[in-house]
Amino acid sequence: MLAEVEKIKPKSCIQSYICSEMLEQIVIDEKFEPLPSLTLDIGDGLTPDISVYLHEQIKPNFLRDFPKYPVMPILAVEVISASQNIQDLLDKARKLVSFGIKAGWTIEPFGRTIFVTTKDGEEIFHNQEIESEGIKVDFRKIFNTQFE
Repeated sequence: MLAEVEKIKPKSCIQSYICSEMLEQIVIDEKFEPLPSLTLDIGDGLTPDISVYLHEQIKPNFLRDFPKYPVMPILAVEVISASQNIQDLLDKARKLVSFGIKAGWTIEPFGRTIFVTTKDGEEIFHNQEIESEGIKVDFRKIFNTQFE
């Protein structure tokens, strides 16, 4: 199942919008460096929609790149599209956390729901500000936008 989730999938308008809005909110705090679609060195590679690092953890070497980044982020984010299975993405969040990532956020936009997975379990939040490891995103600012 997880292999199916990892297939390259086109981003939908809502999925892209939520990721963009989250990136804007996260970069306000200069301590953090959010990277979209970074493949992590877990198994054959897992690629969250957004991986958030402490700024000092990211030091690009333009002479050598990593096809699978070996340093785990402190937060991994997945935004569910209409073509994805929520259970698969919650399983992916648990796997990411088992590899040392402090928190995994799985965002289900139609219900305006955020599932937060940590080593202590899962919590469910609805259309509110979420904070993990000092990383804050106010989902009210994202979900209260209407597309025409």
